[in-house]
Amino acid sequence: MITIRPRFAVVLLAAVLAISVATPGMAQDSRNITDRIQKRYDTLETFQGRFEQVLTNAATRQSEKRTGYIWYRQPSLVRWVTMEPEKEVLVIGRDVAWDYFEEDLTAFKYSVEGLLDSKTILRFISGKANLQEDFLVKTQWVGEEEVRKEWGDELTILQLTPKEPEPGMVQAYIGVEPETALLRRILIVDFMGNANDVSLLDVEVDREIPESKFAFTPPENVVVEDNTAGY
Repeated sequence: MITIRPRFAVVLLAAVLAISVATPGMAQDSRNITDRIQKRYDTLETFQGRFEQVLTNAATRQSEKRTGYIWYRQPSLVRWVTMEPEKEVLVIGRDVAWDYFEEDLTAFKYSVEGLLDSKTILRFISGKANLQEDFLVKTQWVGEEEVRKEWGDELTILQLTPKEPEPGMVQAYIGVEPETALLRRILIVDFMGNANDVSLLDVEVDREIPESKFAFTPPENVVVEDNTAGY
């Protein structure tokens, strides 16, 4: 079993949201590509879909598959629900974020402002960063053949290297389907070499999602760990 808690879902989810939609004609230089991604994201109202995720431990090479659903609504409302192998609910509201583990009867509470001010890709949710400012973006790199062989020729793939790496992300790759202009896959590698690989499926954009979808109240028997003052 791979254990990555409690902020794993927060970091990974934000990465997905940051670059969830791009535009066709991606076979151009990185500046044009990232500018189009940012512009499309700025006009995105909502999206929803399901995900398949594989976590790989670099030391043991053990992998764990997770599946679930995701909802997003501007300005930065998020609900990310992992169904298998265990229930986890991540909710980012207007002021407070929750990460709830049903089996453990534990919920972690965070300040949204604190999360969005972090020097991670989370800043994309609030519009405080863009790909060109925070990352070195490449359309070609050493070893790209291996990534393209695994991901398939139908995706446009970018390598992202943070200009200020953090333990949770030192390298990332994104794969966009040009025909639909949607992100289909993202891979994040942390300081220890652990990999978080997510594929987005059945994505629908700009559908009505009520704000109540992004509210969360812990059940009475749940232990709450409040990190709002110190994150």
